[in-house]
Amino acid sequence: MISKAKIDSFLENKKLAIAGVSRDPRKFSHIVYQDLKKRGYDVAPVNHMADNISGDQSYKSVRELPEEVKHLLILTPRKETDAVLRDAINKGITNIWVQQMSETADTIRIAKEFNVELIYKKCIYMFAEPVSGVHKFHRTLVRLFGRLPK
Repeated sequence: MISKAKIDSFLENKKLAIAGVSRDPRKFSHIVYQDLKKRGYDVAPVNHMADNISGDQSYKSVRELPEEVKHLLILTPRKETDAVLRDAINKGITNIWVQQMSETADTIRIAKEFNVELIYKKCIYMFAEPVSGVHKFHRTLVRLFGRLPK
């Protein structure tokens, strides 16, 4: 069970990396990256094909991230998620959020095996304040039906 305390703990650290950030500003991963920056997060983008994202230094892999990065949001396609997760574990990153729809059955097993604080099957937009628009409405519905983490 993913607790609200685990989600809050992940989000209170304002320095994190995002694996899978697209160079295309219309793609979800790029929008998340830009939105988190606007919300005050110090975000390091990871994209194996980009030296920079919107003028910011991008890292080719999680292995290249600075040592001080201890939180990772994974926004990769499922087929890439487990490799990114293993790279993060090998790097010593153990606070990881896998955006809903990016996880596999192995993702969860790997995380348990290595005692990773894993958040999965959750959309970061439901919790990264300020929550607005359709995500605010969706969060209200989820709360009404008792499915919001406590």
